[in-house]
Amino acid sequence: MPTIQTSGANPTELYYYEQGQGKPVVLIHGWPLSHRMWESQITALAEAGYRVIAYDRRGFGQSGRPTGGYDYDSFAADLNELITQLDLREVALAGFSMGGGEVARYIGRYGTERVSKAMLLGAVPPFLLKTDDNPEGVDKSVFDGMLEGVRKNRIAFLQGFFPGFYNLDKNAEQGQDLLAFSKWQAWAASPLATEQCITAFGTTDFRADLKKFDVPTLVAHGDADQIVPLEVSGQRSHAMIPGSRLEVVKGAPHGFAATHAQQLNALMLDFLKS
Repeated sequence: MPTIQTSGANPTELYYYEQGQGKPVVLIHGWPLSHRMWESQITALAEAGYRVIAYDRRGFGQSGRPTGGYDYDSFAADLNELITQLDLREVALAGFSMGGGEVARYIGRYGTERVSKAMLLGAVPPFLLKTDDNPEGVDKSVFDGMLEGVRKNRIAFLQGFFPGFYNLDKNAEQGQDLLAFSKWQAWAASPLATEQCITAFGTTDFRADLKKFDVPTLVAHGDADQIVPLEVSGQRSHAMIPGSRLEVVKGAPHGFAATHAQQLNALMLDFLKS
């Protein structure tokens, strides 16, 4: 099983899956999923001639479950360990939802010496939490409610969470396999990681990180995203990153890597080849 060992205050093992040959593309999954959410993208990118590396965030998938380090400085350090230990250069970083925060914080802390391009896909930057200097954000009560739900009954919370992730009717026959696949990924995650990541993506300010972006950047977002609304995140990130490319996927929910896979794959490949 391919893994790397991280260092620092809360060291752990990170599992990664690799497919294809060519320029490297690192895929960073969203909460509360694992690298398996990228199934369609891995196949499409590898067949197009890229070396695709999709890893599990600490606490999720097949990675280790330490008792700490569920903050973006640690997540960015983990990504840095992956990039340096695999000696990746001219890498394209693609982060979905929470994973977009890793892309932002990595560039903010470590720069772009090894990075050729960046992709923020349905991503949480620049700053989700509503504050005095961020009035466009989301009320803290939303994240408090998520924390309460996970602490009270994580499995029941996930049952109610995923239909809105994909804009599916939980009682309709269509989409039940996708809901089951997503719950299977989320069930396997560390309960502690599931809980603490809510605080991480709900309260971390990436505005200073976005100012350090100096590589071509794709911002792709669904205009029907109920989890991380376009106007709160994607549109604002695009405005903050000079020269970035904004692609709005019409009718797409938050989980558009699955529901609109062909459209997203085409956007990613077009951006990588440009």
